Amino acid sequence: MEAVAYWFAKLVEPESSRIARGLRQHDPALLDSLIEKYQSRLFRYLICLSGDRALAEDLSQEAWVRVLERGHQYDGKHEFSTWLFALARNLTIDSLRRESPVSLDALANPERCVPFEPADFGPTALDVATLHEQVERAYAALNSIRVEYREAVVLRFLEELTLEEIATVTGVRLGTVKSRLYRGLSLLIERLKGAQQ
Repeated sequence: MEAVAYWFAKLVEPESSRIARGLRQHDPALLDSLIEKYQSRLFRYLICLSGDRALAEDLSQEAWVRVLERGHQYDGKHEFSTWLFALARNLTIDSLRRESPVSLDALANPERCVPFEPADFGPTALDVATLHEQVERAYAALNSIRVEYREAVVLRFLEELTLEEIATVTGVRLGTVKSRLYRGLSLLIERLKGAQQ
């Protein structure tokens, strides 16, 4: 009967607990699957946060090294993505502080942000050109708002984190997350309406 209970517990073990256990055991297959699953999301977040593609590449590599070195610190209480984004955010802040003593607010310089190059989404050249223009306009509007608002919008709508997870990643209260998200969306809508006229 104990064997059945053991295997049943293994089958219903939450993914976050399985990941925490695997990181404590330095499971290379687990690390490979985590990189495959989260690499593009992490890179996209780091580009939005740092505004520098080359820096985002370096920070992404450093984040995975930290996961390997400090994976035992992940306790499985939150989603792995929440822990990973918090780790990456701290690396970004540390890197920018070393570069020059600035606050995260200083990242709001839209000239530092690298716009994403959208992939070929449509079957015709006109569809692709129209979509490319719309995406560029959206990212330009996103890059023009203050970084703490941009970060909240990116984590919520591109990375699909919950408000509680965003609070954990950013280290601020839930009310502050809600406020930043509301303000960020308001500014984004305002800028997008202004870009259409």
